[in-house]
Amino acid sequence: MDNGNVINQKGVKVNKCQRQQIFSWLCGLFLGMVFSVDSLAADIQVSVDRNPVSLNESFRIIFSATESPDDDPDFRPLDKTFQVLNQQKNSQSSWVNGQSTTLITWTLDVMAKKAGSLTIPRIAFGDDASAELQINVLAAAANTKMGVDDELYLQVNVSPDQPYVQSQLLYTIRLFQRVQISQASLSEPAPVNAIVEKIGEDSQYQTNVNGVNYSVFERQYAIFPQQSGLLEIPPVTLTAQVVTGSPSSRYGSLFSTQRTQTRRVQSKAIQLDVLPAVDDFIGDHWLAAESVQLQQTWSVKDLTVAVGEPITRTITLLANGVSASQLPELEQKIPSSAIKVYPDQPTLKNQLASSGVTGMREQKLAIIPSESGDYRLPAIEVPWFNTKTQTIERAFLPAAVITVVAQAAVERPKVMTDIKEKPATDVIGIEQKIPVDAVGGYWKGLSIFLGFGWLLTIAYLLIKKPVERPAKETTDNNRDSIKAALKSLQTACKNNEAKQAKKALIHWGYLLHHTKEIDHISLYCDASLKTEIQQLNKALYAKEKTNWDGASLAVLAQQHTHQWQEKDQKKTDDELETLHPLS
Repeated sequence: MDNGNVINQKGVKVNKCQRQQIFSWLCGLFLGMVFSVDSLAADIQVSVDRNPVSLNESFRIIFSATESPDDDPDFRPLDKTFQVLNQQKNSQSSWVNGQSTTLITWTLDVMAKKAGSLTIPRIAFGDDASAELQINVLAAAANTKMGVDDELYLQVNVSPDQPYVQSQLLYTIRLFQRVQISQASLSEPAPVNAIVEKIGEDSQYQTNVNGVNYSVFERQYAIFPQQSGLLEIPPVTLTAQVVTGSPSSRYGSLFSTQRTQTRRVQSKAIQLDVLPAVDDFIGDHWLAAESVQLQQTWSVKDLTVAVGEPITRTITLLANGVSASQLPELEQKIPSSAIKVYPDQPTLKNQLASSGVTGMREQKLAIIPSESGDYRLPAIEVPWFNTKTQTIERAFLPAAVITVVAQAAVERPKVMTDIKEKPATDVIGIEQKIPVDAVGGYWKGLSIFLGFGWLLTIAYLLIKKPVERPAKETTDNNRDSIKAALKSLQTACKNNEAKQAKKALIHWGYLLHHTKEIDHISLYCDASLKTEIQQLNKALYAKEKTNWDGASLAVLAQQHTHQWQEKDQKKTDDELETLHPLS
């Protein structure tokens, strides 16, 4: 040991700073190993087939994992609150796009032992475990009157019983049966002046009514009344083939058939009072929902673009308890004549779940500035009525500022600069890893190899026949492709087909300037051709369909092609003269 330095086995001194760095590295490695072990724990999800449930009704608890957990599950903690009627395990594997996925599920049919807000406890799978889950168990209906012939009946209910116009009400059908059914069909609810959407998957479970066990089949719909006042939902009808006896046949069991009887049962009709829109609602479009969200994304991060370059704003409106067709249009006010906004056709979609319908409206807007400067896009606000809290609320997107700069101020993309700018520290790092004794031998061997290669190259050049570079052939092939692309563009322009013209313009621009972005193609064009390309964009993105005339674009594209070919020919001739100076 010398002044705090340590001599390692190779005779190289290691000071205190280096020892500290090595110690820190080992600590980091150890912690990484610890956390990596934790990250290998299986993720076990828990869910139920419906929530809430009624007391004396069976329901399903599903545990799922995409990889095998540490050990088999221990379901004993469930016994305190639930009665486990049945359990099964299922494993499914699939191969999609070259990747293998596995799903393992444990399904338990259970019944709650008491009513209230109950907790499905944490279930251990060895060292892995699922999370807790809350479920609401409703008290059983008291003394439901049933006759001796009620082997098959329908029950319907709605929630809420006083919905607002255009808001969602949930309509639930339950089929109770204690007889065997071989075949059945169930009609759908058909209220007048209302939109009906089936939601979720049908569910089946067991229940006990007045000491009698029933199998229950449950189906749910979302209904959106379109006018206030009285809403009547007519009865739904079940037509079923009920098994009345055991199979019998004098030819033996192979040809025996079940004896059935057709039965038809109906539910009761439902009448509701639909409330009108509240008087103090502040919006132009009535929107009654459980929750509303406004979201947005931009095609650029810092909202800085060059003059003439399009920027895309995507606005998404999500509303729980509302059909997508009832969502309002998302208007974008234009702050200046120097900003053009071209909205695309909106995307409407309903997301269906057991809790109801979530409507989605997605609007894309192409924004094209024609002058430099800062432009403030005003905030977007959507008023809506909260059906849970009975209050008026607002979904809100803040104002945004777009900075538009001149074309010359936009930094052009660098080509092949990363290799030249590679830092020298990488080379130093490699040299430090080479043993000192091996440096001389390394360079000696490399010098011999390079010298031998140099001699072979000279010999090859002396004996080989000169081969002319097929530059003209390559140029001719490229010009044929450009000629065909120009012809396609001119044909689309002649027929005034804007979409086909855009497709042909992209192909033509790629052959000439190696870019498939229309705004980049415009950078290589003069002012007249750039204007015509912008007019084509305007025709494609305009809110209302306009008549587009492609005659000028066809002529200017042909002129631009000829100018490019003249420059390319001169460049090719110069290259040939350099390659063959003696010819």
